[in-house]
Amino acid sequence: MAAAQGRLSDGTGGMDDPKEGDGDAGRTAQAPLPFRAAVDALRAAPLRPQLEIEQVPPPQRLAPFTYALEATVVDGEQDLADGRLVLLHDPAGHDAWRGTFRLVTLVRAELEQEMAADPLLPDVCWSWLTGALQARGLTYGEPSGTVTRASSHYFGGLSARPAASQIEIRASWTPREGLGGVPDTAAHLASWCDLLAQVAGLPPAGPGDASVVTLPQRRGPQSR
Repeated sequence: MAAAQGRLSDGTGGMDDPKEGDGDAGRTAQAPLPFRAAVDALRAAPLRPQLEIEQVPPPQRLAPFTYALEATVVDGEQDLADGRLVLLHDPAGHDAWRGTFRLVTLVRAELEQEMAADPLLPDVCWSWLTGALQARGLTYGEPSGTVTRASSHYFGGLSARPAASQIEIRASWTPREGLGGVPDTAAHLASWCDLLAQVAGLPPAGPGDASVVTLPQRRGPQSR
């Protein structure tokens, strides 16, 4: 899977890439009930068939309890977009989060050169995230993030490759807690999947997604 790489931000500093380990299941089993309930909801959430999603080792230094997923939007044997979603939980609360839970994400996809040059691109991409959350009626706080576009030009032995442009959305937000101090993580995961699908250029999954702005002319899908 073309998993999203690099460093994420939770609004309080950098995030190291997840490290492999054998104790993730044990840590989850020993976690407070609200965190276990939030993780169970993530595991049980229905997903769009175009998404391949799997649990990955989470970062360990951002919060006492963490859980991470990686996903790829696929079309046959081709990848359209990929991303990572991390659930953080600090039972004591966190001043920057204004809550005990935090969701952190990195989403990226290839774009056509013409679209990458559009000055409105960052605003449109940020609206994909907020629109996906609002379309599902979710309440959240303290959103923060960046939208980055990058272009690669090839020279010398690589000069035959066409120039490539990529969009990258890094964001974090605080999901509002419900009964028992548990946020609706299944709905937040669904909205994140809507964001991935939007970045990949897929049509909305339901009527509520129509409010999310559409950006045409994605770059052709990448071979897996």
